[in-house]
Amino acid sequence: MRSIALGMLLVAAPVTAQAAEAPPPGLEAALAYPFPTSLIAAEAADRIAWITVVKGVRNVWTAAAPDYRAHPLTRAVADDGQELTGLVLSPDGTRAIWVRGGDHDANWPIEWEPNPADSAQLVTLEIWSAATAGGAPVKIAEGDAPAISATGRVAYIKGDKVWSVDAAGKEKPAPLIADHGKAAALAWSPDGTRLAFVSRRGDHSFVGIWSGADRPIVWLAPGMGFDGAPVWSPDGRRVAFTRRPGAGGAPEPMLTETPRPWSIVVADAASGEGRAVWQSPRTANGSYPGEISDGAALMWGARDRLVFRAELDGWPHLYSLPAAGGEPLLLTPGNFMVEHTTMSRDRATLLYDANTGAAAEDDDRRHLFRVPIDRAAPVAVTRGEGLEWTPVTAGGDRIAFVAAGPTRAAEVRVTGAGGRDTLVGDSSAGYAPPMVAPKRVVFKASDGLTVHGQLFEPAGGGGKRPAIVFVHGGPMRQMLLGFPYMDYYAHSYAVNQYLASRGFVVLSVNYRLGIGYGRAFQHPDKSSFRGASEYRDVQAGAKYLQSLAGVDPARIGIWGGSYGGYLTALALARDSATFKAGVDLHGVHDWSRLIAEEDKPAVRYEKGDWEATLKSAFESSPVADVARWKSPVLLIHGDDDRNVRFNQTIDLARRLDDAGVRYEELVLPNEIHGFLRYADWLKADVATVRFFEAELKGK
Repeated sequence: MRSIALGMLLVAAPVTAQAAEAPPPGLEAALAYPFPTSLIAAEAADRIAWITVVKGVRNVWTAAAPDYRAHPLTRAVADDGQELTGLVLSPDGTRAIWVRGGDHDANWPIEWEPNPADSAQLVTLEIWSAATAGGAPVKIAEGDAPAISATGRVAYIKGDKVWSVDAAGKEKPAPLIADHGKAAALAWSPDGTRLAFVSRRGDHSFVGIWSGADRPIVWLAPGMGFDGAPVWSPDGRRVAFTRRPGAGGAPEPMLTETPRPWSIVVADAASGEGRAVWQSPRTANGSYPGEISDGAALMWGARDRLVFRAELDGWPHLYSLPAAGGEPLLLTPGNFMVEHTTMSRDRATLLYDANTGAAAEDDDRRHLFRVPIDRAAPVAVTRGEGLEWTPVTAGGDRIAFVAAGPTRAAEVRVTGAGGRDTLVGDSSAGYAPPMVAPKRVVFKASDGLTVHGQLFEPAGGGGKRPAIVFVHGGPMRQMLLGFPYMDYYAHSYAVNQYLASRGFVVLSVNYRLGIGYGRAFQHPDKSSFRGASEYRDVQAGAKYLQSLAGVDPARIGIWGGSYGGYLTALALARDSATFKAGVDLHGVHDWSRLIAEEDKPAVRYEKGDWEATLKSAFESSPVADVARWKSPVLLIHGDDDRNVRFNQTIDLARRLDDAGVRYEELVLPNEIHGFLRYADWLKADVATVRFFEAELKGK
């Protein structure tokens, strides 16, 4: 085992500091892409705001009509490892609020805030505010999840309780609601005088209404389920929310999928009286769409109609129904996925992105559409070979969104009548490392399932090249024919482009369990810890590469992070004859240990299929096949990971040592799952490129 480290854990003979630090030519340029995220619009003003990240430096930006010229609200210059999230605008657009710090993608709570920059000072989770007209930002509180009212009050969560402060930070923050539950999902009434919130209470949750310090909380139609996602009616008299069954009942089987029914409840905000106005069917397709961005995406539209997302026909689509109840109307029919969704200012039209369009390849892209809330008449807003996502209303007929392409990094744009685009802020044209347009390819797994991939072929000809399979994480993700809309995968896309520029043929495999190809594809039989059927798609990807005339079939590698790290390790353990080297970033290596640590049922007489699940989980794990593992691997993991525990990689390394398998390690102290610092991504990428070049080119 060889350790790659500088300021990292050293276990055996390390490479030199210079080798660990100096990036190969062009890598830093490849990683210098801008990534705009968290695009939002003011409810009653023609103003937008977003966060841009470049090489780990995060800043808040804003732009307003008529010219939408962007200007920064913050001027950070350091790669400090503190994320910016929770961006909101006041309804009148005069103030922006955001959160600095934390790990908002974590799978479980941690008592301390991330500190990947190794600060000797206490790192806190902070809420900041800035006037959009200009002026220095101010820290107004310590907390999370801010919601700003029409009156300028900011409600937020601190220590699982609801607090409040004025938006300018002139007053001292104070507790707002004394409730023994854990608060979530804050939503102000349209007039800003009342606050809806969720009180999480372990095996159930309630939706409550706060209307003043001298008035009791009104609980809305309290029941025995998990209530969540409250939304106000435009007149502020009613609240709609989702309801799912509470915890309990006989142990549910873990080795087979069971329906997850849910309902929509509408309640009077003053009295709390309410009833379910819609109940999903008790079928797999009727399950709550919790593995999709924004979940049910519940909204209250014009003409007293509720809008929500469901998978009733096997695809994530938008539906609407009268707030009084009735049959849901499918608004977006077709074999595609509706993802990020918002509503026009008059609440009569929905804006969304989806993987569909005029070209067959659009199922591996995103384009924008609009549809009325009361009839199935979608209209395309964008089209072509680019990708567009997260639309928001920018005022009048204008829509702001993020756009990217196969060789163009993401940038914020505004479109109006006739589809004319206006660039907002800096263009991504300055980002121009060597890149290729990936090709959409389709191949079959051994059981006949159709699998999609994106093929990156190096420019120029000449001989048979080494090749690499890339497997995304999630697993509910989809890699696209251009820069993706998630920062983790924008990074993966840039690395795949760089590997292609270094002469590797790269195939990104959209294996079963991923999104974009229907619910049946996303929920296959005997997948994950139930049998790892998705690994067939990885094998099929390798066979596809081996069939290409320009690929050396004896020099195939594999890499991926998180769930992709799991599949990388599984490939090396089961098929070292095919996969000659791999890079495994923070992967799961023993499902049985993960399940025992996180999902163990309460002590009770009924055990369900617990023992059978642990057996299947172990047999579906890379550690079960370490005896067959021959190929070298680079293991990369941050030890403050809140998604895949660091012990998963420690355990694998011990087993590889015992089996005599050659491996290298890169450990990042205090780093989380999705590395917060560009410097840490750079270390990982330098190690990845050097490892593949040594193992697949140097022989």
